[in-house]
Amino acid sequence: MKADVRHRQIEDHLRAFEFASLEDLSEIVDASISTVRRDLMILEENGVLKRTHGGARLSRPASSEFEFEKRSKVEESAKQDIAKVCAGIVRPGQSLFMDGGSTVCAVAKLLGEKEPSIVTNSLPIANLYASTSDVEIVLSGGVVYPKLQVMIGDIARRSFERLSADYAIMGAGGATEAGIMNSHTLMVEIQRAMIKSSRATIFCLDATKLGRNSFMPLCGWEEVDILITNRGASPAFLAGLKEKKVEVVLA
Repeated sequence: MKADVRHRQIEDHLRAFEFASLEDLSEIVDASISTVRRDLMILEENGVLKRTHGGARLSRPASSEFEFEKRSKVEESAKQDIAKVCAGIVRPGQSLFMDGGSTVCAVAKLLGEKEPSIVTNSLPIANLYASTSDVEIVLSGGVVYPKLQVMIGDIARRSFERLSADYAIMGAGGATEAGIMNSHTLMVEIQRAMIKSSRATIFCLDATKLGRNSFMPLCGWEEVDILITNRGASPAFLAGLKEKKVEVVLA
């Protein structure tokens, strides 16, 4: 593939996702990591992108102000109900991995009295307890992804690979009979590390996400211990999950 074609594909991908790892870009343009590094140097000189540790980000992304707040308002009542149920499952003093989902942040807001230890890549969750010693917060390293207010990249992923937790509490972009899906490859890598390093996995998904496809498969239902959703969920869909030995809890 010619260099100008690679550059165009790299730029197109970054305009869609704003951030990408070297490994992702290498697969997208079907070139070696060293070739991609040279491409990124050229594109950075041209003002298209900024190189980061292990990848690149768009130089001038579209405005993402209040993006997290907007997501928090979608199905807000259902998310609050789901959050209450999830918080009720957590026992005092447990250790938790928590991702950057808006429903997961709603869970975190209800955990203060249980004094958990939380490891997260979510800036909003970290800020919830930044000024108190009641909840121990460990914020993963990584590159800040402003649109979702999370830390992403290899450093963030390795943070979860090196630790362990009682529960991984996560959201996702959708779920089908085959399993859980999400919309960003970099988020998926981190969530997979959370699943692998936790004793049990809880997904908090409102009913609108059940039966919905998203960009990339995250995990099969055999890796999900508990699904918390609201009462608008399809009974047939939930019955199928129970056959797969997933504990389904309705909020």
